[in-house]
Amino acid sequence: MNALRWIVFAVAAFAMNFPVIVTLITSFKSAKEIAMNPGLIIQAPTLANYARVLTDTSRFNIYAYLLNSTVAALIGSLLALLLTLPAAYAIVRTGTGRRHLLPLVANLRAVPLVVFAIPLYMMFQFVGLLDTRLGLGLILTIVNLPLSLMMMVNAISDMPTEIDEAARMDRAGAFVILRRIVRPVIRPAVVTAFIFGFITAWNEYLFGLMLTTRNAVPVTVGASFFFSASGGGVQWGVASAVMILGALPPAVLGMLIYRQLTGSMTAGAVKG
Repeated sequence: MNALRWIVFAVAAFAMNFPVIVTLITSFKSAKEIAMNPGLIIQAPTLANYARVLTDTSRFNIYAYLLNSTVAALIGSLLALLLTLPAAYAIVRTGTGRRHLLPLVANLRAVPLVVFAIPLYMMFQFVGLLDTRLGLGLILTIVNLPLSLMMMVNAISDMPTEIDEAARMDRAGAFVILRRIVRPVIRPAVVTAFIFGFITAWNEYLFGLMLTTRNAVPVTVGASFFFSASGGGVQWGVASAVMILGALPPAVLGMLIYRQLTGSMTAGAVKG
């Protein structure tokens, strides 16, 4: 029975990750082998595609694209948490905004992002935020707000109100309770929201394409620049190498912080 379970798991994992596997294998093939051998077996592995991406920065600088994505994703995920944590606390503990603000923000996830593209472009052009990391990070903050707010509301709703009452008996204010009690208790939810927010911001393509041109181009947009070869056609090996490099940061982040997602949210929080 265990063997069958593992077989099903392996087949499902292979099917779900098949595009990633194909991209990874293609990144280790030369252009000649890609044309002659499109299968999953690599006859002559090569690192030439990675070497070209990492060393030939005269035309397209992969390091700049990675840096732009990192800065914008950090702004988009951290600022969203900074805004939604106190908002969620007010919604749960006082009921402020529960009737109108919470549904309004949550429903933003149902609206296609392209609806905001033109007015945001005009707004950013007016205030001088086009093609800047800060501007891209602010847009990514808006993208992350609905999910982050819902996660913070759910996490705080699971906290016993006795925690707040005990803190108020010690004459702690709302800000102190939020910073020293609520935030540590819901740390798993905060970390989870940060990871999902970072990955969502990192993978954003539409606003990166519309709001950046040169100085703040993210890796999702910059990766498309490597598709066109100087002599025509698509450099599948080089493009695959860029995709793999661009997918590494969020993947590594998720693996590093995974252990912090476990544990009880309220264990030991109430003083005896």
